[in-house]
Amino acid sequence: MLYADIIIDISHSRLDQTFQYKVPEELERVLEPGNVVEVPFGRGDHLKKGYVLQITEHPACPPEKLKRIGRIETDLVGAESKLTALALWIRDYYGSSTVQALRTVLPFREKAAPKKKKRIVRTIPKEQALEFLEVFRKKHQSARARLLEALIEQPELPMEIVTGSLRITQAVIRPLEEAGMITCETDQIYRTPAVLEELKAQGGGTDGALPDGSGVQLNEQQQHVVDVICGSWEHPDGWLIHGVTGSGKTAVYIELIAYALERGQQAILLIPEISLTYQNVLRFYRRFGERISILHSRLSQAERYDQFERARNGEIDVMIGPRSALFTPFPNLGMIIIDEEHEDSYRSETTPRYHARETARKRAQLEGAQLVLGSATPSMEAYYGAKNGWYHLLELPSRATGGALPQVTTVDLRQELKEGNRSILSRALYGKMRQRLEKKQQILLFLNRRGYSGFVSCRACGHVLKCPHCDVSLSLHRGGRMVCHYCGYTQEAVKTCPKCGSPFIGGFKAGTQQIEEIVKKAFPQARTLRMDADTTRGKDGHAEILRAFGNREADILIGTQMIVKGHDFPNVTLVGILAADLSLHVSDYRAAEKTFQLLVQAAGRAGRGKEPGEVVIQTYDPEHYAIVCAADQAYEPFYEQEMAYRRLSLYPPAGSMMAVHVSGADEAHLAVAAGYLAKFIRQVSGRCEAAVIGPADEPIAKINDVYRKAIYVKHENTKKLIAVKNIVEQYIEMNEGFREIRVQFEMN
Repeated sequence: MLYADIIIDISHSRLDQTFQYKVPEELERVLEPGNVVEVPFGRGDHLKKGYVLQITEHPACPPEKLKRIGRIETDLVGAESKLTALALWIRDYYGSSTVQALRTVLPFREKAAPKKKKRIVRTIPKEQALEFLEVFRKKHQSARARLLEALIEQPELPMEIVTGSLRITQAVIRPLEEAGMITCETDQIYRTPAVLEELKAQGGGTDGALPDGSGVQLNEQQQHVVDVICGSWEHPDGWLIHGVTGSGKTAVYIELIAYALERGQQAILLIPEISLTYQNVLRFYRRFGERISILHSRLSQAERYDQFERARNGEIDVMIGPRSALFTPFPNLGMIIIDEEHEDSYRSETTPRYHARETARKRAQLEGAQLVLGSATPSMEAYYGAKNGWYHLLELPSRATGGALPQVTTVDLRQELKEGNRSILSRALYGKMRQRLEKKQQILLFLNRRGYSGFVSCRACGHVLKCPHCDVSLSLHRGGRMVCHYCGYTQEAVKTCPKCGSPFIGGFKAGTQQIEEIVKKAFPQARTLRMDADTTRGKDGHAEILRAFGNREADILIGTQMIVKGHDFPNVTLVGILAADLSLHVSDYRAAEKTFQLLVQAAGRAGRGKEPGEVVIQTYDPEHYAIVCAADQAYEPFYEQEMAYRRLSLYPPAGSMMAVHVSGADEAHLAVAAGYLAKFIRQVSGRCEAAVIGPADEPIAKINDVYRKAIYVKHENTKKLIAVKNIVEQYIEMNEGFREIRVQFEMN
């Protein structure tokens, strides 16, 4: 006899409990973990949907006390069973409760009721209806006659017309329904995202389509990528498309999705939320029409659930959205594409703290689907995977339009300071801005605010104060303390540079608003727009600013990283990158990688039209390899230098690292709990010789009166870290001292 551990309800996160059931003999050969089953539950043995977690030969209690599984939900064997298996993998790999993993992966409806539409249908032949109509008229039953007369002309009527213009009440409808003349039927209406409603209202049109409507005209490089991936469709694999900015990766995605649809399969396209603009969705809508849907953060839970239901029911074939779109329950998934795969937004900040790239790889394996990653600046993990055979590397080294990549100038702000220029605008950038404005061309000014005021550097020599133990910059805190967020090392803030003695040392002080004021003063005739958290708070603030700049209603757009994420402005010929160093020295081992990616992506906004582009990178550290390689737009040299650093410090992807995030409302209790947890982790990790760092304050040590600390564990083998995590989870579960402490695990 076999027994199955089953979880019953995922709508309540508190019910994180399994129940054991007998496996009927007829299901022993077919039942497997991940299956969705129907089981009797509770005192009344009401039938409930359950998820099979594991199958065992050992009963947890006397077998005669166990109930039997009713049946496998055969209509959910495909999509939902595979998603359940994916949830179990997420639980084991990233660390979470089973319910948390299932709630992340499986669509479930919360309080919102389904949106429904009622209609009245005539169920008797027209001739018979005419006979009844005469009877109603003779008896002066005018309301019944009015309804039947309308149904003779049109066999089905929407309920709103019946109760509205016909003025028919339920008192009239009910007896006709009881007599079998009519029936009331209800259809579920899916809530549609507003952007799709807008696209539908405006019609499709074409977007560079060929005369026969078969799609866009690909160049030789793009066609090669499409041919290689489609040619291996019978043997699904992982692919990394490394294409320079403007190389036409989106056109490749469209053709790959079209091929999947031709084969009767479905596709998921993940894009960063910030790139989920009307213009981006329009390109896919024009090709695939109403067979696409989208997800984004502004959708209600009910709208999100409805899109998943449409996918499950086969009403759509393509889902576009951020990382949550990865869990679309398509019955025959053929392709997962992750655009801009290097983006941080693909990493979840809530439990389970999964990464969409690794999770997509697992789902593709479970479903036999192709996985395609795309980026102009691939993450170290993805490129390392391509180097080691986890992904096949395909390259698009040229821009699709044939134009050249922009010319990049690096300005040493230390020299500017020595020569008396203390403005945020270097002389080179000022001169190029004046030239572009005279030519009626547009300018982007990008303020790299990652790590804003976080690190301490010398404006005279560029020296950055670093932790002597972790090789990451110290962060400046209130009270004059500089802290390492990896090991907790602390020292007093300095007044002069320890390297050159200059008093020009401290954090960066300028924000987008101050820069806007400087630009308006320098170029009073120019029309400027500012795009940051303050100017995009409105519902459509982000889209309105982009639309206005795209329509050439402004000459200069000033903003943070949201202005350099995949936007295409053909009239932009100059990009100024202000203070490139701000992300270079944040307290993060990925600082150089993130800086390189931001600079290359920002530079890629220039010269995408007919006119050539120029980029000015302003920096206090022009010799740093991330700055040098970004200026040359040379990915491979950057990768090699960065990997040398990662190997030396055993940081991912050269090694593996697990972060244990602990938080709680009581600062003293959290400190004690984090200390005990770190001590236990050191004991456990000692067996596999893993390095343990911390506990230390998180970069933001307190949010909404909740204190936050982190412990880091490094080892060359990810499986060893997962084993440590499993033991730590058991320790936390057994120890009452952690009842008021929240613990989250994050891999790599």
